Amino acid sequence: MDDRDCVKFLQWALPQLQLRWPGFRKVRRQVCRRIDRRLWELGLAGTQAYRDFLVHNPAEWSRLDSLCPITISTFYRDKAVFDCIRQRILPEIAQTAARCGESTIQAWSIGCASGEEPYTLMLIWQLAIPAPAAELALHVLATDVGEKMLHRARTGCYGAGSLKLLPADWREQAFDRVAERYCLRTEYRTGVDFLAQDIRADLPPDSFHLILCRNLVFTYFAESLQRQILPRLLARLRPGGFLIIGQRETLPDSSPDLEAWTPAPGIFRKPERQTSAITLK
Repeated sequence: MDDRDCVKFLQWALPQLQLRWPGFRKVRRQVCRRIDRRLWELGLAGTQAYRDFLVHNPAEWSRLDSLCPITISTFYRDKAVFDCIRQRILPEIAQTAARCGESTIQAWSIGCASGEEPYTLMLIWQLAIPAPAAELALHVLATDVGEKMLHRARTGCYGAGSLKLLPADWREQAFDRVAERYCLRTEYRTGVDFLAQDIRADLPPDSFHLILCRNLVFTYFAESLQRQILPRLLARLRPGGFLIIGQRETLPDSSPDLEAWTPAPGIFRKPERQTSAITLK
């Protein structure tokens, strides 16, 4: 299967999975390689044969869907965003939580892949947030659809490339070198829980001070699906809490339940006083 065949196939198949071709255009090779392996497993000669197979075997759509998640991830990915989280967002959440007598800050990392994003939050919390954070705990729920990626996340060991954006002293303090890998020490993994969950079908019942939904829903999902998911996310975001999406992403609709928050793009805050009621679904 050459690139042109794969592009044509994805442009045909993705909308039927409620996914957006433009989101996959630059990263399609990851998906194309998986589809190529699937063609080999099925003994099919090419994408036209796979189309016919999908038509006559509807259960295969679920398998194709499982080949589509993009798993690009590094620690401290998008420096401007994590600098903002470190310098302004987590300190502000901590101050508000302490003032309200709360003992735990709740964060949710959606589409966590192999764990770099939620672990980055925990590293920031433990290595860079001053008092009143000492009086508080941070709990991060990290969800992803892929069990293989979650297994890697729970193991917490990474190649050097995954750590290249971290401050050098953080790498020294938080990781042990094991052969060619860097393994996150136990104290920096405590408080991060991983859960297999497909955000299209299921969401946690909890509410959160901080939700990171970056480079997933608002890149790869069809707009109709984005519009279904966004209110469900907002229902789980506490008043005054922050929603962070990808720097190049946009929300499908303006919402009275969110205010754009500067300086970094893709950061929104839920007003303390809600203009409309949202029900958990």
